[in-house]
Amino acid sequence: MKIATYNVNGINGRLPVLLRWLSETSPDIVCLQELKAPQEKFPEQAILDAGYEALWHGQKSWNGVAILSKVGPIEEVRRGLPSDPDDAQSRFLEANVAGIRIACLYLPNGNPIPGPKFEYKLAWFSSFSAHAKELISLGIPVVLAGDYNVMPEEMDVYKPERWVDDALFRPEIREAFRELKRQGWIDAIRKLYPEEKIYTFWDYFRNAYGRDAGLRIDHFLLSPQLESCLIAAGVNKNVRGWEKSSDHAPVWIELSGS
Repeated sequence: MKIATYNVNGINGRLPVLLRWLSETSPDIVCLQELKAPQEKFPEQAILDAGYEALWHGQKSWNGVAILSKVGPIEEVRRGLPSDPDDAQSRFLEANVAGIRIACLYLPNGNPIPGPKFEYKLAWFSSFSAHAKELISLGIPVVLAGDYNVMPEEMDVYKPERWVDDALFRPEIREAFRELKRQGWIDAIRKLYPEEKIYTFWDYFRNAYGRDAGLRIDHFLLSPQLESCLIAAGVNKNVRGWEKSSDHAPVWIELSGS
């Protein structure tokens, strides 16, 4: 089974890119972030025509997450974190798909710091971590996929010295990510590629993609039940170079026996 995560940076404006990528790579389950579309403006028919069922949690102009499946129905578990179900920002969607609990998340950016946006990021991360701890205690196969807006290590960012005061690289945020791993979650990319330079995001400015001046901020965290099933992972970096593409590239994993 192939599972992918992709921050589309506006699903309607970049729908041709999304549909082309789905057609060319054919993932079984997809987590999308930053839909930037209200609930009623999600392009459901186009996604259905591409062969996927969809569950989405939209928001006007900002945020928004979705789960797509071509391997069976999507059974919604929750939208929004349990500690803050009335959060106005659509950043979390959880469902059962093909025997796996899938959580799609879009963690806040947090800039500028200091300020309320960074405080909101810390609070959201804390709530997410508490829920992740509950999920891992269930003893079931779980995938936490999405745009975490955190570079866990220096190797995950081009010229890390330039990012020391950024909300994506602050010590508090990197420590929060490490706390998730201490709970038992497995960073799928680093499990298979512990030392390689791998990026998932390239800014639109200063020819970042052409210079490969990127960041690794899109992640898969797997529950221990899936560790032995992980057989491949990667980034569809070429998609970032397509016309009118998102500033993120799709990231994917492949699981055996699923």
